Amino acid sequence: MVEGDESAFKYFFDTYYDDLCNFVNSYIRDEIIAEDIVQNIFIYLWEKKELLPSNCPIKSYLYAASKNKSLNYLRNQKNKAHIIEKFKSLESIVEYTTDQYLELEELKVAVGKAVDQLPEQCKKVYQQSRDHGLTNKEIAAKLGISLKTVENQMTIAIRKIKENLKSYRSLMSAFFPFCLFF
Repeated sequence: MVEGDESAFKYFFDTYYDDLCNFVNSYIRDEIIAEDIVQNIFIYLWEKKELLPSNCPIKSYLYAASKNKSLNYLRNQKNKAHIIEKFKSLESIVEYTTDQYLELEELKVAVGKAVDQLPEQCKKVYQQSRDHGLTNKEIAAKLGISLKTVENQMTIAIRKIKENLKSYRSLMSAFFPFCLFF
């Protein structure tokens, strides 16, 4: 497989796919997401096959990757739920007027435009972090770049977004809880 033998890859896929889906599902309790996770592991395995040592025990690798991806998924879901819960509790305290709601929508659009103006690499890294909740290490693995590159790209992205939002500084302070998501 390391040398690009598709039949070897197909063998590993056919041999381990169902068991890995069941294994991942035992962690996350969602068959569809379990299948997505396992499919992504196999995609990553195929894309990075040349990086595997020739004596790599594939079964152990696949189960370790499945466990790690499952735990990462659960952690990300827990973090998202916590952030959403905090935001909802803050939202229930604050009632926005129509003008404030429109200003908040304007701020969201401005942030979207600022993200769209980022250089392609910065944009990918930023979106993987903010939209998909991936850690810097996960982003590095997914995009095939170094952890240091991810950190540098995030720094650049945040700096450029802040620069593009200078004229919205007063709105950002008015909607501070929302701005925590940038």
